[in-house]
Amino acid sequence: LLLLTWPIMLITTIVIWVAGAFREPVLYRQQRVGLHGSIFSELKFRSMRTDAESDGAPQWAAVNDPRITRIGGFLRTTRIDELPQLFNVLRGEMSFVGPRPERPEFVAELTEKIPYYAQRHRLKPGITGWAQLCYPYGASVADAKEKLQFDLYYLKNQSLLLDLIILFQTVEVVLVGEGAR
Repeated sequence: LLLLTWPIMLITTIVIWVAGAFREPVLYRQQRVGLHGSIFSELKFRSMRTDAESDGAPQWAAVNDPRITRIGGFLRTTRIDELPQLFNVLRGEMSFVGPRPERPEFVAELTEKIPYYAQRHRLKPGITGWAQLCYPYGASVADAKEKLQFDLYYLKNQSLLLDLIILFQTVEVVLVGEGAR
């Protein structure tokens, strides 16, 4: 995939760099919870303003989020912002398919409020997953509870066939551009 996507990643790097007046970072690193609760830095192309969380408090992404840059909206719709996660896969922190990794601050809250939430950390987090395909973008505890049902289904029924179905459907979603926020 890196061989196929490097031209897109190069163009994206240049566009973000130019749009940021050569002063703002191209990549965004954010702490996420991985396998067995380990913490790692997830890589993404920067799609939000650099002051998106200037108060230091983590925030859920929202519909028409004003923190998203003009270029960032396109990157999110096309899922190009996710391409640097291929390096997380190479480093063994993520896999292609699995529950999406969440921020430690949210994991602490969700584990406290939702029974069995910690079970999703029995697998490596994925770039795509069953919950992302079956449930729209979540931005609340209630959404996380709904998505957990799909993550637990994946955990219980994980197989090569299910992974292939998820990967195929993910390609369809990326080509149609549904579900991005």
